[in-house]
Amino acid sequence: MKHGRNRAKLGRTSQHRDSMLANLVGSLIRHERVRTTVARAKAARPVAEKLVTLGKKGSLHHRRLAVAALHESDLVHKLFAEIAPRFKNRAGGYTRILKLGARYGDAAPTALLEWVERPAPEPEPVKESAKDKGKSPKPTKPEKKK
Repeated sequence: MKHGRNRAKLGRTSQHRDSMLANLVGSLIRHERVRTTVARAKAARPVAEKLVTLGKKGSLHHRRLAVAALHESDLVHKLFAEIAPRFKNRAGGYTRILKLGARYGDAAPTALLEWVERPAPEPEPVKESAKDKGKSPKPTKPEKKK
């Protein structure tokens, strides 16, 4: 019987699906947000949230479980050092899925999977154009007395 076995198969074997979800969650950890299909985002959400829960616990055992799930130790370090501490006062619901619309090539519904609490993006410095690099600002002309 199939009671309680409602995992999305995503048209892949179990090993391929687990590897794909590990890569997707790894990209989420690395880039803070990922654009993917709605089905993949819904499948990756529980994996990402369980990894954040491991990061909040923070023991060596939980770190090893996270390495086993993600396959990359540098991502586990970022998860435990930067991402999990953001959610220390939150009891769950660490990710959000924003639906974006159909993909151009095959009309697959796409979504944005991102962390709920993200740091504000740093403003980019204003670059000077090539013309303005060597020039000093133009002084204002003093008014003439009559």
